[in-house]
Amino acid sequence: MDVQLGGCSDVAPATDDIQKICDTVKSQVEGKTNRTYEEFKAVTFRKQTVYGYHYFIKVHVGGSDYLHLFVYESPDRTFQLKGAVQRKDEDPLLSNSE
Repeated sequence: MDVQLGGCSDVAPATDDIQKICDTVKSQVEGKTNRTYEEFKAVTFRKQTVYGYHYFIKVHVGGSDYLHLFVYESPDRTFQLKGAVQRKDEDPLLSNSE
C-alpha cells in the first residue's frame, strides 16, 4: 500500500500489523475515553504518509459500537494516539482532512 507524501490511501480491511498498532495504543484509548474495552478489533483503515505515518482505524468495541482512531507513527516506530471518536457501524472511516 504505497501512498504519495501527504496522500491518503483508500479504505482497506485491517491487517495483523494494523491490529498490532491498535493493541499498542489501546491503553491510550482507554485513558482518553475513560472506558475499558474487552473487545478491540481493527476492522478497516486508511494510511497517510507524512513525516512518519497517520493511521485512521475503525475499531469494533462491541455491539454496534465502533471507535475511529487517529494514530501517528513516528519515524522511530513509536505510536501516539491523536484522537478517538465513538461511532456507529454505518459511519464511514474518514481522514482528518475530510
